[in-house]
Amino acid sequence: MSESKQLHLTAFMRPVSLHTGAWRYPGSYADANFNLAHIKSFIQKLEDAKFDAFFMADHLAVLNMPVEALKRSHTTTSFEPFTLLSALSQVTEKIGLAATASTTYDEPYHIARRFASLDHISNGRAAWNIVTTGNPESSKNFGQDEHMQHSDRYKRAREFYDVVTGLWDSFADDAFVRDQESGMYLDPDKMHVLNHSGDELKVRGPLNIARPIQGWPVIVQAGQSDPGRQLAAETAELVFCAAKDMKSAKDLYADIKGRAKAAGRNPNHIKILPAAMIIVSDSKEDAQAKRLKLDSLVHYDSAIASLSINLGTDASGFDPGAPLPTDLPATNASHTSRAGVLRTAEEEDLTVRQLAQRYGGYAGLAFVGTPESIADEMAVWLAEEACDGFTVILPFLPQGLDDVTLRLVPELQRRGLFREDYEGTTLREHLGLPRPTNRFFPMKPEVTDHSAWTEQCRTQ
Repeated sequence: MSESKQLHLTAFMRPVSLHTGAWRYPGSYADANFNLAHIKSFIQKLEDAKFDAFFMADHLAVLNMPVEALKRSHTTTSFEPFTLLSALSQVTEKIGLAATASTTYDEPYHIARRFASLDHISNGRAAWNIVTTGNPESSKNFGQDEHMQHSDRYKRAREFYDVVTGLWDSFADDAFVRDQESGMYLDPDKMHVLNHSGDELKVRGPLNIARPIQGWPVIVQAGQSDPGRQLAAETAELVFCAAKDMKSAKDLYADIKGRAKAAGRNPNHIKILPAAMIIVSDSKEDAQAKRLKLDSLVHYDSAIASLSINLGTDASGFDPGAPLPTDLPATNASHTSRAGVLRTAEEEDLTVRQLAQRYGGYAGLAFVGTPESIADEMAVWLAEEACDGFTVILPFLPQGLDDVTLRLVPELQRRGLFREDYEGTTLREHLGLPRPTNRFFPMKPEVTDHSAWTEQCRTQ
């Protein structure tokens, strides 16, 4: 492996741990998901460890689970991403700030303006996680009785991306001259009115904010269905995915990078970061014991509700001791989630109860072991082109975070697998991504130093 090939690491932080039992783990902060002081300490520890980004996912509805399960869930309450990340931008300097925003239940102008604002406020650290919102309950919070069909959601998302990025390009980087002597604040020749009118959207523009520091905030995409992969290949710069094992990760990695190349993009400008829960201890046995303890804290009501969500149908009436029924009703929820459940049930011959316990805690990829053994595994994934890094799922906080930042990261740094310090200040610089050229006002030919250009834009 080339010495220059290093891991990228982001932290998935909404909820602060995806594991259902995390808030009950001994020593954990039960209110961590909705406690600003705790979250500030988390992101500062991640920045001290030189993580690329703090990744804030989002839900637009309380998850559709029975009350008996809902009362045990720590996912019901959390900060709105932009409000939280704007606050966190003021207590950090370099770590990226990634937020989820839905193309199904929001408007392009709102999204473009919020992310441009966050990028300016944070001095170039914003990232937009494009999601199409798979939870059917969300529709009822936005005046719609029926959830938009899967294919229609992706059709809208693709056009939505074109509109948002077009709005970010409303002004040339040097449009705001602010000449106090002449009285000219804005050069109108460097303003573009989008006037978009498409199949799904109609937006005039221009955006009423200067072009973002990064040109465009970094584009993140998480869909794994065929339309999701194509959207990622055409638009994404960072892909958050849920790979079950190295084989499936390598297949997805090759597929998305291949599609990107076919679309005329540089595959190296897409960083693919599978989600991985990391549990660190002094020995493999101790780490496994931590996981067993964590899983034991998941109540069956929560477990069966989580299985229902992943299947897109109510599983509470299924026989817990029997295999999953083969005649499941059709669903408009996430196709990828259901396919994962069916595959796990078939491959491991699990009963409904066993499936529920798996999905009630955390069913995804996990690295469980010592700092050395986990670093070994991560190195293989990177060398085998199964990933460009990982989206780290923390098992419980604060101890799980401390284990990763104070024990695993130094081991990765010792091996040259992870940076020892940030080399730039923007998220694009952390990820090795170019600053996009303004499609309406191309960069002047003589300007080739993107870092210098970014600094010039900060001072405009």
